[in-house]
Amino acid sequence: MANLFWKTKHSTKSLLSTPFKSEEEFEKIIFETPEILEDIFLLKRQIRGGNKSGIPDIVGIDNDGNICIVEMKNVIVDAAIIPQVLQYAFWAETNPDSVKSLWLECLNKPDDLSISWDNFSVRIIVIAPKILPSTLDIVDKINYQVDLIEVNRWVEGDNQLLLVKRLEPEEKKSKTKPVTGLQTYDEHFYKQLYNNESVKHFLGYVKEVEEIIKNKNWQLETKFNKHYCSFKAGFFIAFGVKWIGSKTFAFFFKLSEPEAKKAGIEMTRYESQWKEAVYYIDPKKTKTNDFLKLFEMAYTKITGES
Repeated sequence: MANLFWKTKHSTKSLLSTPFKSEEEFEKIIFETPEILEDIFLLKRQIRGGNKSGIPDIVGIDNDGNICIVEMKNVIVDAAIIPQVLQYAFWAETNPDSVKSLWLECLNKPDDLSISWDNFSVRIIVIAPKILPSTLDIVDKINYQVDLIEVNRWVEGDNQLLLVKRLEPEEKKSKTKPVTGLQTYDEHFYKQLYNNESVKHFLGYVKEVEEIIKNKNWQLETKFNKHYCSFKAGFFIAFGVKWIGSKTFAFFFKLSEPEAKKAGIEMTRYESQWKEAVYYIDPKKTKTNDFLKLFEMAYTKITGES
């Protein structure tokens, strides 16, 4: 059993590695910590009915309108999990009306989420305390987006520390066959969905944000998605640029509403479901550097750096 030492300026505390007692407790912790799945709106837990097989326990929808199959195991997971979650993915693809019914039943669903029920993609998320690296070899060979996430817990009194790690494939020296079927979100893709002139401005603002990140020497990754471009520190999003409509787009910052208001910049709206402050962009007027304080605040919040 491992110990985690939490050293502060005035003391050192030993935190005991504390496995989750049951799968039910594991699920409860994940659901009570929405930051772990910050871009996914969870529709329902334990939707399986009767003795039906091939139906997932947890279904969600992410910011891009993808149907998300969330599979949680409180055991060590290996490649044997993949055939199981593929069954769930097939269920979602062949039962869009069932997923849509879950969506319509939700009372607190996000108003800004756009879902194409006739043409959606499926995303698979596997969460467990330990996932064997060999699982990645199988993931690389299937045409679904798959997130493998390890979550472990340390406890000190009433406080819990959760270590969240996303498994990423190691860069291989030998040339491997590229996976086909996964979408590339680039200028050509965006022009199929959005106004062509707006796409140019959208990508221009993304480049300006990247320039700020470079000048500040921030360790952030640029990640393009169907409806937005985010800038991430490891697992979590700090801020980004998102599409609102076919012509309209906006900056968003992962800050609480009171935090965002402290910047003194007029906010378009606050989206509580995604915990982000939104500021519409007018290409004729909006200057990226005018939002520098918000960029700094959002970066500091998730990294602790200034």
